[in-house]
This record gives sequence, structure tokens and C-alpha cells, in this order.
Amino acid sequence: MLKFALIGCGRIAKRHAELLGLGQIAGARLVAVCDESEERARAFGERFKVPSYGDMHAMMRAEDIDVVCILTPSGLHAQHLLAVAPYKKHVVVEKPMALTLDDADAMIQACDENGIRLFVVKQNRFNVPVQKLWEARSAGRFGKLVLGTVRVRWCRTQAYYDQDPWRGTWALDGGVLANQASHHVDLLEWMMGDVDSVFAKAKTALVNIEAEDTAVVVLNFANGALGIIEATTAVRPKDLEGSISVLGEKGTVEIGGFAVNKMKVWNFTDALPGDAEVMDKFSVNPPNVYGFGHQAYYENVVDCINNDKQHLVDGLEGRRSLELISAIYESIETGREVRLRFKPDRSRLGTR
Repeated sequence: MLKFALIGCGRIAKRHAELLGLGQIAGARLVAVCDESEERARAFGERFKVPSYGDMHAMMRAEDIDVVCILTPSGLHAQHLLAVAPYKKHVVVEKPMALTLDDADAMIQACDENGIRLFVVKQNRFNVPVQKLWEARSAGRFGKLVLGTVRVRWCRTQAYYDQDPWRGTWALDGGVLANQASHHVDLLEWMMGDVDSVFAKAKTALVNIEAEDTAVVVLNFANGALGIIEATTAVRPKDLEGSISVLGEKGTVEIGGFAVNKMKVWNFTDALPGDAEVMDKFSVNPPNVYGFGHQAYYENVVDCINNDKQHLVDGLEGRRSLELISAIYESIETGREVRLRFKPDRSRLGTR
């Protein structure tokens, strides 16, 4: 039984705590929670019947912990990981793993030096229709890839950003690209392959925040395919979709729904047994934008630790999508196409 502790008891921590604290993950249980707001930590502790702390070091010294989950604002992930890495406990960190490539590199190095595993939360990779898409992609069913598109059309009003002072700031959060769409950027790069260059435009349309709430991006992939990212939290009055589509010379797949959870198109020129059942089997839409992937994600974490398996999204893989997001922000600031494998110069993401 792996014992998990949470650092950060904010909005996303509720999902993690419900899975770990209510017995929904075989082989895992919640043993402690921590937040700089002792009142918020206490509320979590009382609900899930575990000790609560206002200081992470006090928690790490007092409790028997196997895995610590860092669920704090994105711009603090590196600071908190570097603080707890010497305790030599495996780390789960929410997306994005950091806001700067230097921070991501420091996190990877700290975990390597302390002999611990680093797991970056990208739960949408575990959605059942996404796994089905990856199966087709890996089998070469698309042939030559032509176009990959992700769309994040969600609703986040001013009230959402006003919940916490860090939301929508460059130092701790970024905008729709770094926060809400980071999962979808990861999926697009996972499915389509390495990116050569990006060109992006963004604006802050409907809310009062530092960063963007709406952005469009054109991508050139190393394999010759093109890509499009459309991301906004300015949909009103409610969430519309979180989707991905992959088009190739031999097939087309589109997954939609609120959280990349609903198979909408599954067409291939070379049909295989079972293709006719895909639409019926993989058309389940979750009740909210978090989807169902967190449970499969945690089951995979437990399996990887207990059986020494390679995780689907480790520190290096988490850094890969962060580099792409950083390049997009660089393009927004410079107004120019930006090639990958670069060092950020004008990107404001993570700046203080």
C-alpha cells in the first residue's frame, strides 16, 4: 500500500484527494495533506480523516510517506519539489510541471540526484478514446500525417480568476495556453510528433488578468504535417468542448466532449475488425472538464512504482510540452515564427 501526501489543497486537489482518500485507487491511500492556509488544510484533513499541516517540512518529517503530490500554483512547483526532494519520496506534480525550462531542468536533476521518480500529471493520455487513438497512431493506420488540431473552448469567468490572486498571472500561472490547454498541447505533440516551429497570436478578451484568455497557434511538425491549436476560456455561458482531431492519408479520427472523452469520428480507408464498434464503445462524456483519466493515471503511478515500470509522462516528457508552450509564448511576444530547441528570451511565462 503506497502512502500519498498532498502539498496544496486548492481546486484541483479536491479531485486528487477524492481518489486517494476515498479508496478509489487500489494499492494507494491518502495519509496527510498540507497547505500554507492551515484552515484550508484542516478542512481537507477533516473531510478525508488524515492529519493536516501548514508546513510541508513538518509533514514530511512527521508522516510515513511514499509519494508526495505537488498541487500548488504552477509557478511554485519547482520551489516545492526542490524543498521535498531530499526526503527521497517519489513525486507527482500537476501540469504544467513548471513555468520555465530552467525550473523544469532543476526538478529533473533533483529527482535524479535523490533517486526518486517524477510523475507529471497528464491524465488525458489515459482517457479510453485517447488510448484508442494512440493505438491507431502507433499501428501506422493514418499513413502520412497531414493535420492535427486541438480545440479548448471553455468558460472561465472573472469570478474564477478572482478565487485566488495567482490565477492568470505570469509569475505563477500564465493564461489559457499554460493552464487549461496544456493537456491538449501535450496530446497534440504526443500524437503528431516533434514540432519544428510555431507561430501564435493571443489576446485577453473578456477577463481582467495579466495573461491571455484566447489564443490561436499554427505548428509545423518535423514529419511535414501541420497543426492548429485553438484555446480560449472566453466561451460563454458554459464549457463547449475539449477536443483533438488527427487527419492522415489513410484515416481521420476526432475525439471531442468536454474533456477529450467522446469519440466523434473514426474513419479509415483500410477497415479492421472492431472498427464498427468504436463509436459505440468510446463515446462516453464525463460530467466535467476533469474527465475520468485521473483514476487510470494514479493506477498507472502505483503500477510503475511497485513494478519498476517506465511512466508515460516523466520529467523529460513533461519538459517536452513545456518547451512547446514556451515557444508559443515567445512567438506571441515577438510576432515571429519560433523554432523549437530554443532558449526563451521574450516569453513572459514564469517571470517575476
